Amino acid sequence: MSDILWQPDAKRIANSRMDMFRRWVNQRHSLDLHDYPALHQWSIDQREAFWQAIVDFFDIRFHTQPDTVLREGTQMPSAEWFPGATLNFAEHLLRRRDDAVAVIAVAENGQREQLTWAELAEQVAGFQASLQAAGIGIGDRVAACMPNTWQTLVAMLATTSLGAIWSCSSPDFGTHGVIDRFGQIEPKVLITCAGYRYAGKYIDQSQKLNEILEQLPSLEQLIIVPYARTQAHIEDYRTQANVTLWDDFYQPGGEPHFVAVPFAHPLYVLYSSGTTGVPKCIVHSTGGVLLQHVKEHGLHVDLGPGDRLFYYTTCGWMMWNWLVSALAVGSAVLLYDGSPFHPDNARLLELIEDERGSVFGTSPKYLATLESNGLKPRESHDLSSLKTLLCTGSALSPQSYDFVYRDFKPDVCLASMSGGTDIVSCFVNGNPLSPVRRGENMGKSLGMAVAVWNDAGHAVIGEKGELVCTRHFPAMPVGLWNDPDREKLRKSYFSQFPGVWAQGDYAEELAHGGMVIHGRSDAVLNPGGVRIGTAEIYRQVEKVAEVLDSVAIGQQWQDDVRVVLFVRLKDGVVLDEALQQQIRQVIRANTTPRHVPAKIVAVTDIPRTISGKIVELAVRNVVHGEPVRNTDALANPEALEQFRDRPELNH
Repeated sequence: MSDILWQPDAKRIANSRMDMFRRWVNQRHSLDLHDYPALHQWSIDQREAFWQAIVDFFDIRFHTQPDTVLREGTQMPSAEWFPGATLNFAEHLLRRRDDAVAVIAVAENGQREQLTWAELAEQVAGFQASLQAAGIGIGDRVAACMPNTWQTLVAMLATTSLGAIWSCSSPDFGTHGVIDRFGQIEPKVLITCAGYRYAGKYIDQSQKLNEILEQLPSLEQLIIVPYARTQAHIEDYRTQANVTLWDDFYQPGGEPHFVAVPFAHPLYVLYSSGTTGVPKCIVHSTGGVLLQHVKEHGLHVDLGPGDRLFYYTTCGWMMWNWLVSALAVGSAVLLYDGSPFHPDNARLLELIEDERGSVFGTSPKYLATLESNGLKPRESHDLSSLKTLLCTGSALSPQSYDFVYRDFKPDVCLASMSGGTDIVSCFVNGNPLSPVRRGENMGKSLGMAVAVWNDAGHAVIGEKGELVCTRHFPAMPVGLWNDPDREKLRKSYFSQFPGVWAQGDYAEELAHGGMVIHGRSDAVLNPGGVRIGTAEIYRQVEKVAEVLDSVAIGQQWQDDVRVVLFVRLKDGVVLDEALQQQIRQVIRANTTPRHVPAKIVAVTDIPRTISGKIVELAVRNVVHGEPVRNTDALANPEALEQFRDRPELNH
């Protein structure tokens, strides 16, 4: 897997912020950290010096200075970062006030709006004043069920500027998906759209909203953004709260002010996917998110003033929170709301070209779809502005690496990242100093003591095991909602190896520092006692042109587990014996006989979460006749019915 597909030239390395930071650290601490591995090792061994260096390099402004960098207990989770310090998150995202473009928002129908840095601050100041007048202050929750628009960003900045807590989902969540999330945190304010567009269709939200409002008794203020429904009327909504249209709620103008809060003060509440029960409400800290994001944007992605970051995401995925933080390093952000494939598969490519995006982020599924549809972006679009292509959400197959360098853009840094909602950031990241190797993530994030452990709790190289983080880091969540003794937090992340964060990813660290993610640990297959990551199978199935999508599970069978592969085929293709043999042969030739599925079954759709992740556990439950607790977390819950009572699985 060590094929090098791309490496930065000397000029690109020298001009990168990562290398500037390395040289700055060397000078400041009289060190000789000559490459990225040395810098990473220092960031782990000297965590206090490293995180203080992030504070200084990115000019993080504390209103009250910290007593120290880190106060640590005997084992995780028991750390205080920058105790005594106070700061404000929104203040750092609104530092620029010039007339350059800060935010570009494009809707599916082509409507385009933009805000300069000065206009963004004015919008935030107006919304902030109205939130304050509505009684919002430190610790209050403001929730949003919104499309990816500039209004959502303004509302988040106004909320966090006041020390209130922001939480958002997207309009494609079902009624119970929203209630299961917001019902737990009891928001005072809800911001939502009257309707939205997706794939050329208009979806009215009124009925769903009224069902949600019945279950939110804590609500005092409802703010309606007409968005795709221009004739929105406040009398359409049944709630005891005040109801106001967005344009009537506030007047832009003035200067925002920033309420200083402690470093560990809650900033965001994000949610686990909720496919196995009610979603966990994960509480992220003001200082932890800020430091982690400026490190990732400024160093790992090499973003700064003059750059434009475009990550395709909805507001219900952590990548939205990650995307907008790019403002803190002076980069503009491009927000897109709608289907990535409407009116055709080139939609996002046109946006990169038209808006001169310098960094584009997407999912493995998107790249696989472009390839299977025969697109060659380097021939059809001017992508000269693009310097980095980011990918996360699931493992990126070696075939997609080939596609990017053959058909997308040969001179681009392809950074496959891995982290999660749990830390609203990455354990494994790209960086502008390292080569891109086929089928691999570049390596570990700075300041993150990442390792792969076997079942005995020993670090292994070149073997598969659990992705862990062995030392405290500032972006660790400060807790889960309604978990005062932190018992749920410990059970979620620290029960497998006490005092060590286990991420739930089945991974492998390679001798040269690269990483490979083999799938989720809880979806690992175990035929004959051998652990197999589902991504190992998907990587091979993607080589078979007739297969569009697949999901692999372990079926309990005759006191063991057998591998079952479900495939979604191209139109007109039949799963005959020859195709089954071809699929098995590709898997056997590139993995082991244990990986070869005992059964291959055709389906017309593969269930995924709203953020696009395959839900192996839900499929496994249906196959075994067990209930799926929370189908509202799925984008296409109806797809599950195809997996129930399949006669092929009875022999």
